[in-house]
Amino acid sequence: MDRVTTPLDPAAVIAEFIDAVSPYNPHPDAAPVAVVGVRTALGEDVFTLSDHVVRAMCKALVSYRDPEDRGNCIGCGGRHLDENLHCRDCGQLHGILGQVIAEHARRVATENDSSQ
Repeated sequence: MDRVTTPLDPAAVIAEFIDAVSPYNPHPDAAPVAVVGVRTALGEDVFTLSDHVVRAMCKALVSYRDPEDRGNCIGCGGRHLDENLHCRDCGQLHGILGQVIAEHARRVATENDSSQ
């Protein structure tokens, strides 16, 4: 199913981030330490950033985790586990559900082998 998302304006998001973080700058009169330019289909903008804002931005980026990141497949190492922890690359199930299903499949296979 395709998700309908509201388009983001990266320049507006950066401006809002700067506005949210700047009041807490312990050295508001210090010279800017970086310049970031953003060019998208919506336009372009240039931001001068204080050390405080740069550090806050870096911390925010480092702590970001994609909501689709459910870890790596223990079978193939792929990074495409769906919401049920089913690997879209190799088909293996993960977590408790995967373990229960795998154990059940082994038990059924063993029972079928011994009944033949």
